[in-house]
Amino acid sequence: MTIQESKGAAGPDGEILKVYTLASPNGLAVKVTNYGGIITSILAPDRDGANGEVALGFGSVARYLGPHPYFGAIIGRIAGRLTPPWFEVKGHRYHLAANQSPHHLHGGRVGFDRRVWGTAVVPHERGEALVLSYRSSDGEEGYPGNVEVKVSYAVSDDNALSIHYEASTDQETPLSLTNHSYFNLGGPSSDSVTGHQFQILADEYTPVGPDFSHTGQRRSVQDLANDFRRPALLSARLGGLFGRHGDNYLLRRERTAAAAVARVFAPQSGRLMDVQTTAPCLQFYTGVNLDGTVPDRRGGTYERFAGFCLECQGYPAAPHFPAFETIMISPTQRYRQETSYRFGATDSMEMPPLG
Repeated sequence: MTIQESKGAAGPDGEILKVYTLASPNGLAVKVTNYGGIITSILAPDRDGANGEVALGFGSVARYLGPHPYFGAIIGRIAGRLTPPWFEVKGHRYHLAANQSPHHLHGGRVGFDRRVWGTAVVPHERGEALVLSYRSSDGEEGYPGNVEVKVSYAVSDDNALSIHYEASTDQETPLSLTNHSYFNLGGPSSDSVTGHQFQILADEYTPVGPDFSHTGQRRSVQDLANDFRRPALLSARLGGLFGRHGDNYLLRRERTAAAAVARVFAPQSGRLMDVQTTAPCLQFYTGVNLDGTVPDRRGGTYERFAGFCLECQGYPAAPHFPAFETIMISPTQRYRQETSYRFGATDSMEMPPLG
């Protein structure tokens, strides 16, 4: 794997942003900017060996400084919705911004997705890795504690993009990180992912209320439209999903090693994407809120269901529901999480199932 650095646009304070290209010898090429740790592009081969864009995003880094639906970004301190927007530590209540009222969403008004990260290219077992670093100060967005965060990106010879998260804190604080890439395995000419086949190895999900607030419940997917334990076409299930949005799944997993949790297949291109993670939850998002107002790379706009997300994370509302695995970290506990997205292709028109 090789990494090349180039210059991007001017950042929020006038600094020149950086863009890194991570390339494998077998066709995978990933571009990352140090603004928000955003993955701006992923090129992956189809069944004929032709590379095509499989990540939603913009044609220029400058466009990411404006509003967008978290394309490709590192999300923190808490990925997802925390409702009500506060939590308590040792009897003290910390109030966070309700930036998507009534929710605290994806870290607040200026989350990790809108910060300029430090960068370093370091030796890695696969050649080199890009390490992004950020210090989230005590009180930032209402959170306690100084948190030192490192996120590394690397690609492998078998066309896997791996993301490693590490963090430490000097005070107890919640932390649950993810990457918010939108994928469309059909390639640049594909306008919808409803023809993709999905498999998610999860027996339970966490339902939400009418306003998408987490309820603290866990339910079986048995006999429901959101049961993707066997491969299913999204278009066949979409009408049965709550708000056609997608759900947060509780994963079958090993606690110390990344395990396979999902597979997605685009019959028109033959591309497959496998997801492995150490995280306890997987948020599946269908792209229902893309509404034709966000520009695409081709001079048009991203319409509804133009891309999907598979966000590996903790349970966002865990501070309110202690029955779930905690997302709190302390000075004696280092945060670690690992997720990978591996891209492949097949001549078949049907998804080879996981497991």
